[in-house]
Amino acid sequence: MIVYQKNKEEFSNDVLTNDIDGIITRAIKTITGKAIAASEVNAYRQSLHYMDTVLHDKDIPDDCGISIEYHIPSSSKRIDFLITGSDGNRDNLIIVELKGWSEARLTERDGMVDTRLQGRMNTTTHPSYQAWSYAGLLQSFNATIEEEDIFVQPCAYLHNYAPDDVLTNEFYSYYIEKAPIFLKPDAVKLREFIKKFMKYGDRSNLIVRIENGKIRPSKSLADSLRSIMKGNQEFIMIDDQKVVYEEALWLAAHSNEKTKNVLIIEGGPGTGKSVVAVNLLVELNRRGLMAQYVTKTSAPREVYFDKLSPDRRKPELKNLFVSSGSFMSAPKNSVSALIVDEAHRLTERTGFLKMGDNQVKEIISTATFSAFFIDEDQRVHISDYAESWIIEEWAHKLGAKVQKLSLASQFRCAGSDGYLAWLDNLLQIRETANESLRSSGIKYEFKVFDSPAELRDVIYEKNKINNKARLVAGYCWDWKSSKNPAAYDISFPDYDFRMRWNLKTYGSTWIIDPNSVKEVGCIHTCQGLEVDYIGVIIGEDLIYRDGQVLVDPAKRSKDDKSIFGYKKLMRDKPEEGKSLLRAIIKNTYRTLMTRGMKGCYVYCVDEGLREYVRENLDL
Repeated sequence: MIVYQKNKEEFSNDVLTNDIDGIITRAIKTITGKAIAASEVNAYRQSLHYMDTVLHDKDIPDDCGISIEYHIPSSSKRIDFLITGSDGNRDNLIIVELKGWSEARLTERDGMVDTRLQGRMNTTTHPSYQAWSYAGLLQSFNATIEEEDIFVQPCAYLHNYAPDDVLTNEFYSYYIEKAPIFLKPDAVKLREFIKKFMKYGDRSNLIVRIENGKIRPSKSLADSLRSIMKGNQEFIMIDDQKVVYEEALWLAAHSNEKTKNVLIIEGGPGTGKSVVAVNLLVELNRRGLMAQYVTKTSAPREVYFDKLSPDRRKPELKNLFVSSGSFMSAPKNSVSALIVDEAHRLTERTGFLKMGDNQVKEIISTATFSAFFIDEDQRVHISDYAESWIIEEWAHKLGAKVQKLSLASQFRCAGSDGYLAWLDNLLQIRETANESLRSSGIKYEFKVFDSPAELRDVIYEKNKINNKARLVAGYCWDWKSSKNPAAYDISFPDYDFRMRWNLKTYGSTWIIDPNSVKEVGCIHTCQGLEVDYIGVIIGEDLIYRDGQVLVDPAKRSKDDKSIFGYKKLMRDKPEEGKSLLRAIIKNTYRTLMTRGMKGCYVYCVDEGLREYVRENLDL
């Protein structure tokens, strides 16, 4: 979708009206039906005047194409400014990422900077990284660009930013080399840069050809994917995983705008949902069908991307892993397949201000085939919304055929369904026959510790084997280290124990970063992922009194958004509120306690719960 498309001369005339911001905002309103914030309007006014000044050179042809706010098909990404033309040998497309920033700070995370957004410092992508990733998205999935050998050159222009050693720091050199960055005094340099690619105008309506180009994986992407899975033992499928995989491939191949298909795959922890999902992602793209891996939380996306691509600087692979909120503006049927992992985490509305539509609806509308991997017992947030019947209902409303399959093979928790049954009985989620862990013959290593320090030390030792042991906790402690890196979050002075929540340094790859064992993870950084040994600190939000496992939402940290708004819910709908809070808190610990493939070790802050768990090990 293109909001604004004219040539350089027409763009300059629009700027001269002193209403270029109004022209753009009215166009956005007409096309999308939505108004934009005053801050964005002001940003348009400034940035587009600066770009007009840069382009004011007789050697940049008047018939170069100018496009503003180009929405990349199959994504929620928008490119600020595009210039199209030719250098005499081939057609060229320049991507210009425009920023009004005036300050930034270095981070320790690849391609990331801190800058002031919406009145406070936030971590975001470096402008060169952003422009480079947009170029990679176009090059990897637009058939016109590949078939016609169109050259795509990204860059960034920060017209308010005085030079310093932050944005041009050596730390970002890889991305700056791919997408040069131009700062406040660099207007002439940017002009000369543009002139290298724009010796002739756009006489073939290049941007429209790109806009109408078929969305499909490029040959280079298919080549990259061809070798990814070879010999990778972690992604080998067996039994019912293979059945689900083959059925999904068949449905994707036989889906189109008139025959849409939805596949719902139900399975508990460790049944291989993510293994099948990643295999589907790779194989569908390898076969030339545009497919993306979708999750609400970033941790599964980041971890599986890292496992598939040790060289994280591959935008063609990075763009296969997207957020569930990416489809607010996506055209209908614009993607061949969307593979939704952790589908139980989908929310009813998309976006920071919940301006989007229903997420299940958006996903089914965007793809001709969608696969939803779901475990309804892993609902851990008050806004978690999707259930199998909801997905099925939306599929029927949108004219899609529905098929349901299940995964039963258990790979986590020593391959034992009995452990899961015991855990459900222990947490009083549901009554099962597995009242005792050991007398049931379940061969899974489970230990209760009387000291969090002992638990920590055991996890440290287990992690020395192969970096597959981590410590996690319920969100009952404030995240002080988020604002003060020297602060400790989880502290037990009597046991000489103090640790921090997972640092932002690791991003969403906390569970696999070799240094992160010294930090404590939470549900949001481990759900959908696994280690060999998991250590769980159970906070005071789960207690045992008079034969009952009870929850206390008031013991959750104020920083935790998982039950945000629960007090109002309890006032308005007390019975529904109690039931939901019980489910969320118990599901949280059930999920944490099923992250370990070989063993789970726990420390319960509540002494009553600690003794109750110990008693249920061997009744």
